[in-house]
Amino acid sequence: MMKVDVFAHVLPPRFYQKMLSIEPALPQKFPFINHPLLTVPNQRNQYLPKDVYQIISAVNVNPEDYVNSEAAAEICQVGNQEIQSLVENNDRFIGGIAMLPMNNISAAVKIIEGIPHNPELIGVQIFTRALGQSIADEQFQPIFAAASENKVPLLLHPVFDNRKPDNNIVFSWEYEISQAMMQIVQADAFVKFPNLKIIVHHAGGMIPFFAERINHILPPEQSQDFQRFYVDTALLGNPKAIELAVSYFGVEHVLFGTDAPLGIAPAGATAEIIKAIETAGLTSGQQAMIFSDNFNRLFTKEKQNG
Repeated sequence: MMKVDVFAHVLPPRFYQKMLSIEPALPQKFPFINHPLLTVPNQRNQYLPKDVYQIISAVNVNPEDYVNSEAAAEICQVGNQEIQSLVENNDRFIGGIAMLPMNNISAAVKIIEGIPHNPELIGVQIFTRALGQSIADEQFQPIFAAASENKVPLLLHPVFDNRKPDNNIVFSWEYEISQAMMQIVQADAFVKFPNLKIIVHHAGGMIPFFAERINHILPPEQSQDFQRFYVDTALLGNPKAIELAVSYFGVEHVLFGTDAPLGIAPAGATAEIIKAIETAGLTSGQQAMIFSDNFNRLFTKEKQNG
């Protein structure tokens, strides 16, 4: 069965060198970016099961945190061209996710508007916070509007909230994802932008577990909007958590994703997550939806534009 990993990461080498020239301390600030298979992604093919293909997106080294708006747009363009080239030259990469300069909204919107016309780039990545603000902040609404209008999926990845003194890789990102989802819902993003498709990393963080708190505390229209999100399966395994995500979001809203090559040495948790999906209480048809059918429905441009 074909399996499409919608959340696999790279660190495009030319892009990374540009960022290192601006901030040489990046490897110390973000130790996870030192993973060797991020900058030489073709070498990860040897670890991939023969039926697994990846959608690649950059790890969170974001130009807007270090340079002005014009430079951020230029650097993102370099990174996006490199992601496109990686897709063109590796038959296990079947799509790329573009970077956006979040301090240059007009350039970000142009990138989104170009996605339907680019055969290699099929979506864009956003983060739970940008420029110290929630991704749901009003200044970023043109990005949601452009994604909805052009039917371009947004992939939501966590970052740390630097106002907090106790960030950690175990729990903090799951909280940040959950908080960003609530902020997006409370900003009425799904009401304002009806074609909006947001795929959330790490199975939607805390949301499925706290479903009844959401249902009893928030207004009904808001609690219902949480189920408009799509989520991936990047849980490092855990079949019961996958079952819970499917139960909450619906199997049509769950996509295979692994966070590769991060998570489990040497190349990520691909095998563990496949096993978790296959041993969860899912039918073969539901497994097929998660492994590839939902991806085909959401990302095939002919279907989106038809």
